[in-house]
Formats: sequence, structure tokens, C-alpha cells
Amino acid sequence: MTTSRTSAKAARPTYVCDACGHQPPKWLGRCPECGEWGSVIESAVTTPLGAGRVVSSRMPAEPARPIATISAAPARAVPTNVSELDRVLGGGLVPGAVVLLAGEPGVGKSTLLLDVAQQWAAHSGTPSLVVSGEESVSQVRLRAERMGTLHDRLYLASESDLGAVLGHLDAVKPGLLVLDSVQTISAPGTEGVPGGVTQVRAVTAALVGVAKERGIATVLVGHVTKDGQVAGPRVLEHLVDVVLHFEGDKHSSLRLVRGVKNRYGAADEVGCFEMNESGIASLPDPSGLFLTRYSEPVPGTCVTVAMEGRRALVTEVQALIGAEVQGSPRRTVSGLDSARLAMVLAVLERRTKQLKLYNREVFAATVGGIRLTEPSADLAMALAVASGGLDLAMAPHLAAIGEVGLTGEIRRVGAVGRRLAEAARLGFKVALVPPGCATEGPKGMEVIEVSDLRSALQSAARASAASGGDRR
Repeated sequence: MTTSRTSAKAARPTYVCDACGHQPPKWLGRCPECGEWGSVIESAVTTPLGAGRVVSSRMPAEPARPIATISAAPARAVPTNVSELDRVLGGGLVPGAVVLLAGEPGVGKSTLLLDVAQQWAAHSGTPSLVVSGEESVSQVRLRAERMGTLHDRLYLASESDLGAVLGHLDAVKPGLLVLDSVQTISAPGTEGVPGGVTQVRAVTAALVGVAKERGIATVLVGHVTKDGQVAGPRVLEHLVDVVLHFEGDKHSSLRLVRGVKNRYGAADEVGCFEMNESGIASLPDPSGLFLTRYSEPVPGTCVTVAMEGRRALVTEVQALIGAEVQGSPRRTVSGLDSARLAMVLAVLERRTKQLKLYNREVFAATVGGIRLTEPSADLAMALAVASGGLDLAMAPHLAAIGEVGLTGEIRRVGAVGRRLAEAARLGFKVALVPPGCATEGPKGMEVIEVSDLRSALQSAARASAASGGDRR
């Protein structure tokens, strides 16, 4: 009787969500993890390795060798000649490496990779192959003509079957494969619909194996979910060597490629690009996009220096204080964290005794479409709000860096020296920083340490009075 119960329990079917990979204990009409309807399907029963299975040893295909005798040449990166992408990748694409580039629809992933494929075909000496599962070859050709990325060694194909993709690899023998996108390709003999968990896992695993075997640098385009995460099972990110996020606002020309995982370089680098009518171009010095040039000092603005990966970006924060209203006033942000703005407003009103903001609308934004989420922008946010509330223009050559605590103290943030060097390079002469950071300032810049918000406001007022008619 016990044996029959055990057999029945072992034969019980398992269920998996075809959208996110979650495994509920029973069939459900809606996945409790991702909320998709009708995505829970019955999966094949697999026997765990320890349940009566024995694995015998065998002769390896290649014996282990001392590490000093192994050549590192096959793992050297080949530059793509797209400077900002090479910066994020750590020098270029490694033969046999698999890169996952994820981003929202319409952000410019296909445009960027078409440029990369053309540069590879022109400079690497090996062909590049772009396989599109979403567009026809004629549509890709039109985009290439607009961008000026035509080349004899750049091959195009439109396929949605994994077997056909492998056939193109046999025929073209490329050094670079771009697959746009991995969710549109189906693997014959694998359960599920294209884009589902099972299909995406099977397609990616097959392409990773082929890339490693033949030494083909491979870039897979991936979709993202509503919350900005890479769509598909989490194992997808573990299968590939590099994971990149392509970010950008449709209403802004700025695009950012952010490294999330990189087995061949730093995982915190950021590449900056500018989207225009003719395609996409690298931005080696993007700081000018995030500043506004004024003929006269304007209240309600302050400049800070944000860190995007290892790159310092001088960014302007703007604030507008509205009229008094009855009830709950609006707190609207663009490019800033609304929770941090609410905290900064509470600290300003409580610790300075100069501003009454509880019944006034506050609008705060960044310039150029950049998003600031790190605490180092707190001080600039507070000074911009105070400048707008008191109708006092900040000095045009002043930058503020620091985190604001609930007691009004200014806390230290990372990479202060790199931030100050970037501000000094763009002509800023005065910087307000947390205590203990004055020694990191470059020559020619006055670095003022401020311990709390009240002293920061006083120092900013003195710098504004001393600047007189100075212009940025």
C-alpha cells in the first residue's frame, strides 16, 4: 500500500508558468507570480539525479591542463569600433561570448546592433550575420540605407526557426551573429510557444553551445517586462556571458547602455548614445546634455554631479515652487525619486525654519532626460527648492554634492574626487561637499565642506553674492 502511494505521488504532474517560470503546486488560471492569465501549463515530469540514477565516469574530451600552459589569446576582446559599447563590454566582443541586450520596444536596440554588425564586417575581417525574427530583410535594408551601414560582408536573414538559423551559420560562417530577438525563435521538438520559458531556454542554450564551439561572438536581443526586467526565465541571464540593458526615454535623444553582468570586464559601466534621424551615435562627453546655459542666473536651479557606473555626469536639477493650495499640494518629479524629494522637503521645512512648503505645490526635474536615483543629488535638490522658494539664484559656477539626512546633516557619498574633477573640467569653480572631502578637490576649485543643510544654504548664499555678474 505504501509503495503504491509513493508511486502515485511521484507520478503527480508538475505545473510551470510559461511566462515567468514560476512553478505552482497545482494548476491555476492565473500565475500568482507574474499575474498572467492562462500561462500555467503542465510540464514533463523529470526524475532528480539522486532518485535511483547513477552517473558513471567517462574519459573527458580534453584533459585538464596546468593554468600556465593555457593561452589567453582566444579570450581577447575584438573591438566593435562603437566606442561607447566597447567601453561597457570591456574592450569589445570576445569570440564565443554571448551577449544579451534587453530594452523596451522602440528604444533603438536594432538600430544600435545594425551599426555594430556593419562595423564588425568592415574592420574585423570576418562576416557578420543579422537574423531578424520580427522584420523582413527589406525592412532591415531600408534602415541600413538610412544609417549608411551597407557592407558586402554584412548578411541579413529573416527566420523564426532555430534549425534555419543554424543553417545560415553553416553557410555564412560569420564572426558575429545578431539575433533579433530571442523570443521570436522556436526550437523544433521543444514544448511551449515561441517566447515562452521552455522555448527561450532551449533556443538560448543551443546558441550558447554553438557560439562556444565555433568561436562566434553572439548578441541576443531580449524583451523586457512592464517593470523593466529582462523577460523570460531568470536562467536566461545565467546562460549568457554578458547582460546589457538599453535604456532611454522616447521623448529624449539620450540612450544609455548599462552593464548588469560581464564575465570579461566591469559590470558597472555605462555607455552614452544620442539617437538622431540618421541612426545612433556614441557620446564620449555627454555632460553638456544635462545643463542649461542661462544669460542671467535663474532661481530654482542647482548643479550636481551624478555617477552612472564609473562615469561622472554633471547634471542640473530644477525646482519650481507653486502657489499655496488648500488640501494636499502636488509633488511632481521628472527624472528624480519622488520619495527622496518628499524627504528633502520635510527636512528643509523642519531644519531651516526659512521655508514653508507644507501647503505649496513643488515641481522638480532634471535636464536632458537623465534619471537621478542616487542620494548624492539630495543636496542639489534641496538647494534648488530653497532657491526657488526664496527667489534667490544660485551662483552659476557652483556645484553641490551630498546626501541629506533626516536630521539635516550632509552625509558623504562615493567617488567625490572623480565628481569634482568632472565639475572642474566643465568650468565650475565652487563645490559644496560633505565633511572630509575638501582634500579631494582639484586645483583651482574652491571646495567648501558643509556639515548640515543650514550651513549649506549659507555657503551657497555667500557664493551667489560673491559671484556678482559671473556667468556660466
